Amino acid sequence: MISVIVAGGGTAGHIEPALAVADALRRLDDSIRVTALGTERGLETKLVPERGYPLELIPPVPLPRKPTADLLRLPGRVRASVARTRAVIDAVEADVIVGFGGYVALPAYLAAGSGLRRRRKVPVVVHEANAKAGIANKVGARRAARVLAAVPDSGLAGAQVVGIPVRAAITTLDRAALRAEARAHFGLPAEGPVLLVFGGSQGAVSLNEAVSGAAPQLAAAGISVLHAHGPKNTLEVAESGAPAPYVAVPYLSRMDLAYAAADAVVCRSGAMTVAEVSAVGLPAFYVPLPHGNGEQELNARPVVRQGGGRIVPDSELTPKYVIDEVIPLLMDSARLIEMGRAAAGAGHRDAADAVARIVLEVARG
Repeated sequence: MISVIVAGGGTAGHIEPALAVADALRRLDDSIRVTALGTERGLETKLVPERGYPLELIPPVPLPRKPTADLLRLPGRVRASVARTRAVIDAVEADVIVGFGGYVALPAYLAAGSGLRRRRKVPVVVHEANAKAGIANKVGARRAARVLAAVPDSGLAGAQVVGIPVRAAITTLDRAALRAEARAHFGLPAEGPVLLVFGGSQGAVSLNEAVSGAAPQLAAAGISVLHAHGPKNTLEVAESGAPAPYVAVPYLSRMDLAYAAADAVVCRSGAMTVAEVSAVGLPAFYVPLPHGNGEQELNARPVVRQGGGRIVPDSELTPKYVIDEVIPLLMDSARLIEMGRAAAGAGHRDAADAVARIVLEVARG
C-alpha cells in the first residue's frame, strides 16, 4: 500500500488543490493511503474531515514579514514543527510528500530527510499554484524530486506546468443541467441573468460595498444577485420588490451550485478562484487584492488574455463600475457565451489527475 502525505493548509487556496489531488489518487488506486497535514488555525480542520481524509496537526510556523521579536522565536517553532512532522511521516510510513506551499508545507519539506526510525529520505513533489512562488515552495523545490507549477515563470526553475488541481465536482460540472436545481436551492428565479459575487472564504469589503451599492440598478435591469459577503461581514440590501432578488449569505458551502446558478462572477483572483471559475466556463470580473506582491493580478492574466474575463483594480470597483460595465455584460447573452467559452479554454481540467500520476511515479520510483 502506497502512503501519501498532502501538505497544504491555512487557506482554501492551499487546501483545495491538496484535496483535489487526494481525490485523484483515490480514483487511480483506492488502496492508496492519503494523510493530510495541517494546523489547528486553518480551514483544513473543517474542510479535510468533510472530504473524508485523516488530518494530522502540527504546530504552525508563520513566517514574519518584518523583523520583529517574532523572528527570534522562529528557529524554535521550526524545530518543534519539523519534529512533529517527522513523527507523522514515520507513523503513516509515507512514501511521498506532496506540498502546496504555505506554512504547513515548509515543515513537511524540512522533515522529509531521514528521521530517527527511517533509513531513507521521503521524496517530495512541490506544486506552486500562484504566478509567483512563495518562500516555502522555493525551499522545497531545492530538494524536490519533481517541481510542478500552475503557470510558466513562477520563479521555480525547471517546473513542469500542469495547471491547478481542481476537484472533480467542479471540473465535471454541467452548469446547464444543474441550472434549475441550483437556482431553486438559493431561491433565485429560473429565468433571467444571475451575478455571483464572492471575495474568498472571508469575503471582501470592497466587493461587498461596490455591488450592494448598485443593488437598485441591478434589480431594475432584472439581474438577480447571489452574494457571499464573508462570515465576519454583514450586508444589508433593501428589498426592491422587483422579481430579481438580491440573495446575501455569509458563506457558500455549495460552490458547484453557485457556479451553476450564475451567468457571470465578480470575485478576487486568487489562484484557486481563477482555476475554478475558468474551469466551469464563467465570465469574470477579477478584482485582485490591492496589497501583496501582485500575484493575484498575474493569476488572472492568462484567462483575461484568452478573453474569458476582465481585471478590475480594487480602487476602480465602485457602484458606478458595476452599473456601467457589469450590468451591460449580463444583458448581452451572446457576449456571455463567447467569454464563457474563452474562460473554459484557458483552464487545465485534468490537472489533478496529472499531478496524481506524477506523485505515484515518484512514490514507486
